[in-house]
Amino acid sequence: MTKLRLLSIALVVAGCASGMRSSSAVMPASDVAAIRAVFDTTAYGWNHGDLSAYLYAYAPSATTMGRTGLVRGPSAIGDQMRAYYWKTGAPAQSLAYDHLEVRPLGQNHALATGQYLLTGGGQPEHTGWFSTIWERTPAGWR
Repeated sequence: MTKLRLLSIALVVAGCASGMRSSSAVMPASDVAAIRAVFDTTAYGWNHGDLSAYLYAYAPSATTMGRTGLVRGPSAIGDQMRAYYWKTGAPAQSLAYDHLEVRPLGQNHALATGQYLLTGGGQPEHTGWFSTIWERTPAGWR
């Protein structure tokens, strides 16, 4: 009975794993490119002192974890950016993304992971890893 139970568990795990692998092929390259383009827009906005262009990626329902906990909505996220990175009205360092990977979480959602890099401005490099969940909206991927 134990062998049968182990075999059943192994088959369920294998089935789930193969389902997960096959779902990764579902996202069209055009969707991946669209999400990457939004990342490019945010970096461009950041590097040109345009906070609204940086915030373009955030849907109205967006949340993020800030230094003091949960931050809700693009306006509050913008306030957080101004308080920590844009103290003089512009960012002190340049933003770039590296190791960006986009994977589907269904037809209208995706997971993007990667590394952000803040460099320059006479300050030490600041870098970290991130995970973001994206949603297909009428305005595009956010």
